[in-house]
Amino acid sequence: MTMASHELRLRRVLAAPRHEVFRAWTDPDELKRWWGPGAFTTPHAEIDLRPGGRYLLIMQPPSGEALRLAGTFRAVEPPALLVYTWRWESGVPDPTESLVTVEFIDLGGRTELILTHAGFPPGADSTPYLEGWESGLDKLGALFPSQTEDYHATRQ
Repeated sequence: MTMASHELRLRRVLAAPRHEVFRAWTDPDELKRWWGPGAFTTPHAEIDLRPGGRYLLIMQPPSGEALRLAGTFRAVEPPALLVYTWRWESGVPDPTESLVTVEFIDLGGRTELILTHAGFPPGADSTPYLEGWESGLDKLGALFPSQTEDYHATRQ
């Protein structure tokens, strides 16, 4: 993990081929199985998987109102790369639009996933995002027979 107020960078090695990890990230039904931190669920996911296409995720915490997360895909290169904007439409008092890049690197039956979440305002506390991504990636890893083999995160 890399840690700074402007950018988070997380790395995981998952015990699954990259096309399966890419599908888990881009197929609405698969995404709903793991997306969100901790006990959050994702009862609704819309994904128009193409550059310029939009996505909408509705995340439900264990109690309280749902959160709406939306954005636009800037790059879609199956099964290697996703780049998309990130903006809370409701539920989180953060009006900033940030940018997420997810790289899926083929390791011969395993996948190295490198996630970069950038564009936090200077001085912003990115800790909730870091904790959310780490927890969500734990849930993603649990979809595969042998979860994470290696991981680290940084903030820059």
